[in-house]
This record gives sequence, structure tokens and C-alpha cells, in this order.
Amino acid sequence: MRWLVIVPLALLLAGCGSAPPPAPVDPTTEAWYGETVQRLAGLNRDAEQALASRHSDAAAAAVVSGQELEKRLLSVRQPTLAATEAVTDLDRLYGRMLFANRHYGWARIMFQKNLARWKYWRPESPESARRLQQAKDDIAECDKYLP
Repeated sequence: MRWLVIVPLALLLAGCGSAPPPAPVDPTTEAWYGETVQRLAGLNRDAEQALASRHSDAAAAAVVSGQELEKRLLSVRQPTLAATEAVTDLDRLYGRMLFANRHYGWARIMFQKNLARWKYWRPESPESARRLQQAKDDIAECDKYLP
């Protein structure tokens, strides 16, 4: 007789458990992420063109607006290769602008961020090796002007 009460009660309590948590969604697969990468790449192109045309104010405005996009892209656990390249291009452009204005220490910091990004990038590729060497060269150039 006890079993008739205990078994249904146990089954009822077992069914009251919470559902397993939903699997985490990879933000890099969401639409906003790809759109943000494309927007940052476009800003980088615009800033490069403005700088080449000696419109440094327009280039600076593009860099400033790109920094918010950069933060958003880097907020995910593992940014994509395209996002890392776009972020690197923005930081390198900003570093070059700082270098041109003789702010060598600040420029070096921007280049150092790129060095860290590519030094630990996996999987290694010829492009990641090229970008790593580019960051090293940029830092060496800054070091020539620092005490």
C-alpha cells in the first residue's frame, strides 16, 4: 500500500525538475556580427582614402566611430579572423596617425595591441605571420624615436 503512494509521489517530484539551460549561442554566427565586421572594414577603407587624400580630420572621425564597432567585435570570446583583421587595420591606421603627429609612445601602444593579437592567433597562417611581422616593424620604427 505504501508503494502506491510513494512511487507516484516520487515520479511527480522527479518531473518537477527544471529544464536544462539552453545551449549558449555563438555571437559570431549572428547577423549583427557579420554586419559589424563589414561596417568596420568599410570605415577602415574610408579612413585610408581620407588619409591618402590628406583629409586627416575625416580619417580621424572614421577612426573614432570605428572604435565603438571594434569594442563590440572584441566583446565576444573568440572573434573571427575577419573581425580581427578589421580591428587590426583600424588600430594600425590609428597608430600611423599618432606616429605622423609624433606621438610615438601612443602609436607604439596601438602597434603593441596588434603584436599581441597576431602573436597568439591560431591557426597560424601566412597572413597572420605577415601581420605579426608588420606589427613588429611598426614597433621598431616607433622605438627609433623613443628615449
